[in-house]
Amino acid sequence: MGRRVKNTNLDTRTARLKLKPRPKPYWSAVERGLHLGYRRPGQPIGGAWIVRHYLGGEKYDEEGIGVADDYTDADGIACLDFWQAQAKARERWKARALAGSESAPYTVAAAIADYLVHIEHEGKSVRDAKARLDAHVLPPLGHIEMSALTTDVLRRWLKALAAAAARKRTKRGAEQAYKDAPEGDDMRKRRATANRIFAALRAALNLAHNEGKAPNADVWRRVKPFPNASGTRVRYLTEAEASRLLNACALDFRDIVRAGLETGARYSELGRLRVEDFNPDTGTLAIRESKSGKPRHIVLTNEGRAFFEQICAGRGCNDVMLPRANGAPWGTSHQLRPIAEACKRARISPPITFHELRHTWASLAVMNGVPLLVAAKNLGHADTRMIEKHYGHLAQSYITDEIRKGGPQFGAVEPTNVQFLK
Repeated sequence: MGRRVKNTNLDTRTARLKLKPRPKPYWSAVERGLHLGYRRPGQPIGGAWIVRHYLGGEKYDEEGIGVADDYTDADGIACLDFWQAQAKARERWKARALAGSESAPYTVAAAIADYLVHIEHEGKSVRDAKARLDAHVLPPLGHIEMSALTTDVLRRWLKALAAAAARKRTKRGAEQAYKDAPEGDDMRKRRATANRIFAALRAALNLAHNEGKAPNADVWRRVKPFPNASGTRVRYLTEAEASRLLNACALDFRDIVRAGLETGARYSELGRLRVEDFNPDTGTLAIRESKSGKPRHIVLTNEGRAFFEQICAGRGCNDVMLPRANGAPWGTSHQLRPIAEACKRARISPPITFHELRHTWASLAVMNGVPLLVAAKNLGHADTRMIEKHYGHLAQSYITDEIRKGGPQFGAVEPTNVQFLK
């Protein structure tokens, strides 16, 4: 057993709770090229133990190995005191040295890393999955070997995740901010978020099992997501509200809002458009890079075709189709403040997000009789499951008309003097 390395700032929970919360870990050297870190959260929950490995060339690799025993007694598995974390750091150090040999342990963190590589290889975006897994899965579960993962550990993790306060958007390098503890409908939303994170984790674990790296898939298949967590009601604008919103937008922002309403495309998809992506002959818009990794063509209405003809006229093929006032493309989070200000000026309450322009296109299209499969294809869904879940209730009049028009006919009903009592 390696010698214990003392650190008066980290070796007791009393000392750790005196530290200032911050996203950057407090580090303690354990061995040459090996450091144990403690990340102090900004809310009253246990901090996280991080191990940092030196790779050479001034590069490091970090991984979470467990939760600190700030508020819960250490169990040596998921919740670790300083000395247990130090021992775990040495174990991971040795395991990495054995990487490539059959004796190297395969952990949840390794399964997640393999999964991200797998979906990226398939051409799908890894950004959302990586952000969720890095923030909510790796710190408490990443260190656990797949052979030691239990159903009880996963259930407790999922329950704690749903009960935790949601994270606020925080500037890079600043202390992570949190919303208030969830209550009422916020609890349902937190459960829905927990279900989505669990779905990403489950996909990674299933891949590991399919490749023979995880022995027992029943461990996570016995864990059930929270029922009735996903609300099917979506927020969308009426045509009158959409017109008010457009009139309230700044000139450069108005074009990308109009494009969102005409196409149902995602904000990121619109921001990447070039003039050459619009085909005036067919009245379609090419989305070359989508969330699913598959390109698609959006069919435009006559008004939509006229709008894109107008904004693309006389411009170079490689020009940004929907630029900001300074000529640069719309990037991550640039839409947040303009859409909020436009909603305020247009008196749209509650205010909408840019993504709800996508809901608006889908909702109005379905209510106007566009078949669900057609709407799904324009939105980039592989099938109708998602659109049925969120917009199917809006298509009742269309379903009624189609059944009465095309349903089986068995001949006229014979007349009778019996009257139906209303």
